[in-house]
Amino acid sequence: MGVKNLWDILESCKKTLPLHHLQNKRVCIDLSCWMVQLQNVNKTHCGLVKDKPYIRNLFHRLRALIALNCSLIFVADGSIPAIKLATYRRRLNLGLEVAQDETNSQKACSLRRNMGSEFSCMIKEAKDIGLALGIPCLESIEEAEAQCALLNSESLCDGCFSSDSDVFLFGGRTVYRDICLGEGHVVCYEMEEVERKLGFGRNSLITLALILGSDYSPGVHGLGPVCLVESALQIVKSIGDSNVLQKIASEGLPFAKKIKTSKKQMRSKKKNSPDSDIHFNGSDNNSERKNECLQVIDAYLKPKCHPADSDAVCRVLSQHPFQRLKLQGICAQFFGWSPEKTDEYTLPKIAERDLRRFANLRSTSSELGVNLPLQKIPVKCPVPGVVKQRKVQGTECFEVLWEGFDGLKTSIVPADLLESACPEKIAEFEEKTALGKKQNKRKPGSKKSGNRLAMAEIDLRLQTLLLDIESGSNTACSTSLSSKAATSEDMTTSTAANHTKLDPHNAVCRAALSTETGQYEIIDLWSPSPVARTHTVSRCQRVNDQHSEVIDLSESENEMSPEHARKARALRLFIASMRDEMS
Repeated sequence: MGVKNLWDILESCKKTLPLHHLQNKRVCIDLSCWMVQLQNVNKTHCGLVKDKPYIRNLFHRLRALIALNCSLIFVADGSIPAIKLATYRRRLNLGLEVAQDETNSQKACSLRRNMGSEFSCMIKEAKDIGLALGIPCLESIEEAEAQCALLNSESLCDGCFSSDSDVFLFGGRTVYRDICLGEGHVVCYEMEEVERKLGFGRNSLITLALILGSDYSPGVHGLGPVCLVESALQIVKSIGDSNVLQKIASEGLPFAKKIKTSKKQMRSKKKNSPDSDIHFNGSDNNSERKNECLQVIDAYLKPKCHPADSDAVCRVLSQHPFQRLKLQGICAQFFGWSPEKTDEYTLPKIAERDLRRFANLRSTSSELGVNLPLQKIPVKCPVPGVVKQRKVQGTECFEVLWEGFDGLKTSIVPADLLESACPEKIAEFEEKTALGKKQNKRKPGSKKSGNRLAMAEIDLRLQTLLLDIESGSNTACSTSLSSKAATSEDMTTSTAANHTKLDPHNAVCRAALSTETGQYEIIDLWSPSPVARTHTVSRCQRVNDQHSEVIDLSESENEMSPEHARKARALRLFIASMRDEMS
């Protein structure tokens, strides 16, 4: 809980920051506060979620922060402080069991928490999943928010997550009250802002706790809540932060009666309190009340915590490894996930975190004046190359390859991250993309060139096929010519004359008569490609300065063998297909 109404008092200092604000920061987490928040979310959405939704929500919070390279430290509550026992028992509805000695912290001792309670089991589950993700847990001596505040005040962390407002009273400087993954923001309070806007320092806030009430102090009564807050603020402002605790130490809280109030406050006071007086809870003896105030002040100023240089603190400040197999087992137990699904949720975030660390290394080196090429950096870049450029929810991103991550080949990372980590990889990708575009522009010309280069091979295949057809058709051609010698004498004479004109020693023109048309079809084997023919030729045609071979392409079954007919058809189909390809 913390101090009553303190969050309302600090409302003007609240800042809503993007989640990206936590990038590359170290943050302590009051684990009990987080689990209470997540448990309340579970009650709000009961019936819509399955078993252990608080652990599922915790898991998604952690993986989102891990991807930002936000180093996290869980801080768990230790024993219950003696000064808090009365409050603790009242919360558990055990107010009747509060002994008289427990109201005096000097006589009472701190109480160990029940580690077998349901809430303690939830804390243990959270510790296990955090440790598997490489998040250590610091066991506090007493209050977790006090330990978080000490680490923050000693600059061992950049801030702390806690919904207990008394974290400021323990010395916290930067407090994140809440986190919202859906909207992507955190609610932040800076003590520097509180001092500047409200004029309240740590001493003033402790005084407000004494008057308004807190875990350690019952506060005062006799005024309505609104008037009480206004009176408390007026008391603190009238004395000042540097003197207010000394005033309480010397006079106790009754000095507050001497503070003048406005007429409006006096009217409200009379309505709420018949005796028109402020009553201070606790002992009626003034000296005892003063001692109680001093105990509260001492509890806030000197909480029981692990010192900043202790072994326990040093252990949690070191890096802890990601335990993949352990996490797979936990997710299978709590969520029923397969190892592949767990990797799908986790590995891209771990890889993105490592890339941010690499980017920080380069940035730090650059600030120190050391600008090494990518190949000469001692730590190897986890991204060997870029696959493609993408846009995710309006944000420019790149799909990248990963090296050194078992189970992860590619994932999508923000463009600005890749630019800061390895701009050389982006340059390589853009150069490769530009080269590919140039090649695509030249592709039609390249195809024509390739066709020309292939023409020689096509001609060779044509000649081979025609020679096979010729050798298979010699017999059929001879028979056909002898049977029609009488009717084709003139034609044969003309053909012989044409052969003589070409080359009597190396004639390559052979005639074959078509039974249906009585005409010849000429195939030129010396030209690069066959000439398209839409009709047959009546006589053996003379080819200028070239040797041509006339092959009978007639499909008549009476004048050629079946093999000859099959090869002729194959030749026609082949020629037609080549014409289509080159057209």
